[in-house]
This record gives sequence, structure tokens and C-alpha cells, in this order.
Amino acid sequence: MAGDDERAFLQPGARQVCAGYAIYGPTTMLVLTLGRGVHGFTLDREIGEFIYTHPNLRVPEETSEFAINTSNSRFWEPAVKRYVDECLAGKSGPRGKDFNMRWIASLVAEAHRILMRGGVFLYPRDTRETARSGRLRLLYEANPIGMVIEQAGGRASTSFGPVLEVEPQALHQRSGFVFGARREVERIESYHRDYNERPYDAPLFGARGLFRAANGS
Repeated sequence: MAGDDERAFLQPGARQVCAGYAIYGPTTMLVLTLGRGVHGFTLDREIGEFIYTHPNLRVPEETSEFAINTSNSRFWEPAVKRYVDECLAGKSGPRGKDFNMRWIASLVAEAHRILMRGGVFLYPRDTRETARSGRLRLLYEANPIGMVIEQAGGRASTSFGPVLEVEPQALHQRSGFVFGARREVERIESYHRDYNERPYDAPLFGARGLFRAANGS
């Protein structure tokens, strides 16, 4: 059983009062929300202070870029396979446009890229460990990034619904996590509602050979 101190942290992400991250690279940035939009501050090394450089950051509504670790494709649920296959089908597929695929393997770097240039990030639950509902930690990974994304006009989800509404049961509870352009995330949620109960034949990730069996032989 959780003690009183632990229970104080077991609150949904919607009750957060602030969230943010720091990112290091060619420039050092602090990105922060206090519940009234998202704002970016860049370190000026000459004076040793952060300068307010990115007011009111917004996740672009339209995107043709997504991020997912395709090495896990054999474990994906049918809804995720459907979404990725449709994106990779390009202009000739059901989405009618070409998508780029990215995978930085850093949650903060992925979130920052989406804030700066748009996109959608998927780290969904899969079939590797069915007792878990995902891989990322709800309280200190998904919820803070989720608040930043939602405050910037995007959507943050478990794949099935808003991640910020999940009632945590443990400090290190894990969750599936999808975030980015609102319409893309809502599409993924709809696929989980409508297409996740039956196996999906994913031709782009299926086994390939030189010959196709004929007449079942």
C-alpha cells in the first residue's frame, strides 16, 4: 500500500500547475508552461542568462512527419500498424500525401522537435509485456510532456484517451504515450477504438520472400 507521502503524488496530470524541460545542443533552451501557454528561453552564454526567445509556442496543426521505433513493429497493436502503414503508403495511399519518419529515441528531443516543426510521436503499448499498459513513466515522463504539448495546442494521449486524465496507481506506473498534432493523435485514438480488436495484415512490415504460394500450397 502506498504511504501518505506517496499518495500525495498519485494525482492525474491535469492537476499539474507547471511543466517544462531543458534541452542541450548547439543552443541551450528552457521550455516552460505555467498553465497559460508554452514559452521558450534560450541561454545567452555571453551574459550567462536565459533570454525570452520563443513566446507562445504552438504545435503546428498540419504535419507530414511521425516518430516511432519500427524495431518494435512485430509487437504493435493492429491500430498502430494501420496508422504507420497508411503514412508510409504516401501519396498513393489513403492519406494522399508523403510522410517522413523520425526516431530520436529521446522523449524531450522528440517533444522539442514537434514544438518547433510539428509532427506526432508514438510510443504505444505493445504485446511484449501484456501486464503493462506502456513503457514510459506516467508521472514524470508522460504527464509533464503531455501538459507542455496540450498547452501548445496539441494533444497528448495514452492512444485511447487523454493521458492527463489518467488516475495513477503507483509512482512508477507506465503508460502508452502518443502526442503531437491534435488531428493526428485523434486519428490514432479512433483507430484504437475501431480497428484494434482484430489482427491487421501489415504488408510493409510482413515477412517477404521471392515467391508467393499459389492455391494455398
